[in-house]
Amino acid sequence: MEAPTPSSDVPPVLESCIPLPIDESQLLEVVEKAKDWAIMHGAAMRSKTDFSPDALQFAPFILTPSSFPRKEFEKAVELQTTLNELMHAASHDTDFLRDTLQGTIKVDAFTRSLFEIYEIVLKEGICQPHSLALLRSDYLANFIESNAIKQVEINTIASSFGGISTSMAPMHSFILRELGYAEKLAQLPENRALYGLCDAMVEAWKLQARPQAVILFVIEDITYNICDQRFHEFYIRETYPHIQVIRRTLTQLQEQAKLGPHRELLLGSENLEVSVIYFRAGYEPGHYYGEQEWAARLLMERSSAIKCPSIQYHLAGTKKVQQALAKPGILKRFITDERKIDTIKEIFTGLYSLDKNEEGDEAVKLALSNPERYVLKPQREGGGNNVYGTDIPAALDKMSEDERSAWILMERIFPPVSRGYMIRPGGKMPPEIVNLVSELGIFGAVIGTKDKIIYNKQVGHMLRTKLSSANEGGVAAGLGALDSPYLID
Repeated sequence: MEAPTPSSDVPPVLESCIPLPIDESQLLEVVEKAKDWAIMHGAAMRSKTDFSPDALQFAPFILTPSSFPRKEFEKAVELQTTLNELMHAASHDTDFLRDTLQGTIKVDAFTRSLFEIYEIVLKEGICQPHSLALLRSDYLANFIESNAIKQVEINTIASSFGGISTSMAPMHSFILRELGYAEKLAQLPENRALYGLCDAMVEAWKLQARPQAVILFVIEDITYNICDQRFHEFYIRETYPHIQVIRRTLTQLQEQAKLGPHRELLLGSENLEVSVIYFRAGYEPGHYYGEQEWAARLLMERSSAIKCPSIQYHLAGTKKVQQALAKPGILKRFITDERKIDTIKEIFTGLYSLDKNEEGDEAVKLALSNPERYVLKPQREGGGNNVYGTDIPAALDKMSEDERSAWILMERIFPPVSRGYMIRPGGKMPPEIVNLVSELGIFGAVIGTKDKIIYNKQVGHMLRTKLSSANEGGVAAGLGALDSPYLID
């Protein structure tokens, strides 16, 4: 195993969609318009530093859309239904999940708790054979390989920003028109992520054939990314007014939820029946304060409601499973079409196990020999958990051989740079031109049982952009900004 060495440590700069810099007076005017447009169209969040349930601020955004290679964007879009197929098969392969996560569950308490729920519902017999997965596969273009996309991760739970991202192309269209570049709009791909994600929830609801049943959103105690969540709820209510949507925290569910005689999930004194559960919380340990919240999660998994995601899909989204899927020959276990296998293998970068064995020891040597070329990733979702570059040796030194099993080693992807203006609440005015890198997310929706997929679609995209000097880029975590891809050849 050898670390990749870029032919040059200086990444190429992609051509901007419009000439920069923008004249200062025009820049100041259009930024003020863009901020107001964002707030008035829901490209907004609640402040983490000055939280109020009665106030919103615009979500950080890039003023003009960032360039992205057209061929690679189209490749990612086309590949999504194949990745849906792969993740569906992997999540329903009990032996694969057990073998892959056996080391992780010994040292990672959170993954162990999830896996214990999985084992309980397997032993009892899974009540609801159908799963709904709303996935997001994230990519960076890699300039070492002529800007070919490489997968950063695939998200199987609470894949966010489908709602707000759907507003970004209209917002950038407005900005480009204001700046006199209406001819550029043709290079902004249409994005219907919100509608595609919600329509898949409704398809799952229809499968139950229970017209009085509701869709349940499982939420955090405090929701900062409120617009993104409410967009989903309000779209369903406006487009399908006969379907009720309710929101509850894990703690509330422990107090209000119970199982009916046929294991239907019932809520409150009204005994509202839930036919679809959409998790926007439950993906990190901080959402479970104690046994009550874990009991609520188990109760939902035991129910006849269709889960998004089911517990097995949640486990399939761990970094350890991502690393296992990249092992030579493993894809044949899940995909029979050789052409599909080849297209999946093209997007994988180097992923290495850190288990307590010879393979793990070799990966450690690799990381220590050239740490700048690698990232350490734990099983956690939510951003801000990775270890990069020169911090890797100290992190590995603190871990026991057993603790290593909760992490994977991944080759760093070296994306090209674009230039633009990052607009943040409280940011400097006029904004300065900065160097940026963009991460593309493609949304997919899949419904099926262990043996049959009945719904499989690519439904939209998002683009998150961060300063090229930053390691992490989560918008909700306060590290990145929302963006749109401007497709270039």
